[in-house]
Amino acid sequence: MPRYLSMIRIDEQNAPAEGPSDALMERMGELIEEMTKAGVLLDTSGLTPTAQGTRVRWEGGELSVTDGPFTEAKEVVGGYAMLQAKDRAEAVEWTKRFLQIHEAHWTVTCEVREIVEG
Repeated sequence: MPRYLSMIRIDEQNAPAEGPSDALMERMGELIEEMTKAGVLLDTSGLTPTAQGTRVRWEGGELSVTDGPFTEAKEVVGGYAMLQAKDRAEAVEWTKRFLQIHEAHWTVTCEVREIVEG
């Protein structure tokens, strides 16, 4: 079965300062358990803020290293889920369910892409 990476994109500047609510974390735990039991979820995690990140760039034959935060970035990858699904439609359905457990004040975008095998 193909594997998919769902990259969870957030706008760090407009994300709730208090982070996820206890109710959201509970719903997320329940969904993660369901996905794991279904054999769909291979791995998932949140990422630290960009202020704690480093970008390494190759351009014009030279390397540059920049420490965060990256203020020019509107959306950043705030987490990921590695899914194994029968097809892209199934991976997208699980991703929709993940997004729908968030409260209305969250703005979250997930980009679902198939992992190239072999």
